[in-house]
Amino acid sequence: MTRPLRGTPSQGLWGATLGFFFGFAAVALFGPTAARFQQLMDLSPMAVGFLVAMPSLTGSLLRIPFAAWVETTGGRKPFLVLLSLSLIGMAGLTAVALWVYPDRLTAAWYPLLLILGIFCGCGIATFSVGIGQVSYWHPQRQQGRALAIYAGLGNVAPGVFTFILPFVLAQWGLATSYVAWFLMLLAGTALYAVAGRNSWYFQLREQGASDAEARRDAAALGQELFPARNLMESLRESARCPKTWALVCIYFTTFGGFIALTVWLPTYYTQYYGLSPLLAGGLAGAFSLLCSLIRVGGGVLADKLREGGENTAVLALLVLLSGTLVMINATRYEMAIPGEVLMAFGMGVANAAVFKMVPQAVPRAVGGASGWVGGLGAFGGFAIPPALAFAVRDLGKAGYAIGFIVFVFLTLLSLTMTWILKYSGEPARSPAPQPIQPAETLASH
Repeated sequence: MTRPLRGTPSQGLWGATLGFFFGFAAVALFGPTAARFQQLMDLSPMAVGFLVAMPSLTGSLLRIPFAAWVETTGGRKPFLVLLSLSLIGMAGLTAVALWVYPDRLTAAWYPLLLILGIFCGCGIATFSVGIGQVSYWHPQRQQGRALAIYAGLGNVAPGVFTFILPFVLAQWGLATSYVAWFLMLLAGTALYAVAGRNSWYFQLREQGASDAEARRDAAALGQELFPARNLMESLRESARCPKTWALVCIYFTTFGGFIALTVWLPTYYTQYYGLSPLLAGGLAGAFSLLCSLIRVGGGVLADKLREGGENTAVLALLVLLSGTLVMINATRYEMAIPGEVLMAFGMGVANAAVFKMVPQAVPRAVGGASGWVGGLGAFGGFAIPPALAFAVRDLGKAGYAIGFIVFVFLTLLSLTMTWILKYSGEPARSPAPQPIQPAETLASH
């Protein structure tokens, strides 16, 4: 082999993790600052709900097409495109913060903020790109560890930034905070451009090698996984399976709910209980971090229990339901904290259980099912905040608590879907071991 190749599996993992961490931070973009925008622009609760949720729109829907793009070019180019689009959005927000905020910021600027939020949310979609990029670098025996590091470390970004941003706002103000955020994202994009590397197969293909030659030479270097040639067929076959949509429903509630509450809780605590932005941000950040970290334990539990995916999901959803009832009835923020903790536990464990069930429920199209579940399930992060705001619009301040009834209905529906998955046909069993393709984990977030 005479073609020069760059990078190692370790560099591929940490480069992708770095890029995903900075891209996924956009989930927390508007949550801690929503109260300031609401006051200056005289926004309704519904308008605030759409504002905080807007980054999640592109962050969820772009996961599937960009994961498919990885199959043809590797992850580096899709990663850089998504981070660059996020940079465009962040540059626009920074300009608004510098030259419009606060004196000239009126409701007339609201549509522009929504559009900029859409651009910023593109960074959230880097998850599915990084899954493929990391998978191609590592042999099958190292997939679990590599993907756990990638998803686990990247997934804490919203919690970290929800914690940090209120302190930065208090010290520097909104304009300087957004300048710092833009520079941080720019630095993260530059670091990924330097550290992010495609696996050897894609490097060889880019240098002009044929598919067969690239596979042979990359395999000689230790690469085991190669692009799936049937991703679109897997998407079509899984879409025809009703169990796929049952799993989408559950993940919409749990992972979509996780994203939704990460951005909604700062508004909830400041507007309903009158807490300071610092304390509200701390409580929201604690929810996000706990939900992310407990997911690891949920995966272990799902592996240990008999029919682990379904049974773990049932237990987790019951915990989520109990936490939701606490939130509805809480009249002081000290009473809401246990409810928040219960909801974080329920969502985090259920998120792990869902992807334990995917290969059992749709064994012949795991990659496509993962795409639908991960992409459309994350769409809940966009759809749920306006639903919570709807209760505030109709019921006034009391609607901040009563609005959590949305999660009661979603959780009961998800329990029904889990019950159907558990008892439809033969008891779920893990499929026979097969060679893993990255498409099978393209949205296991």
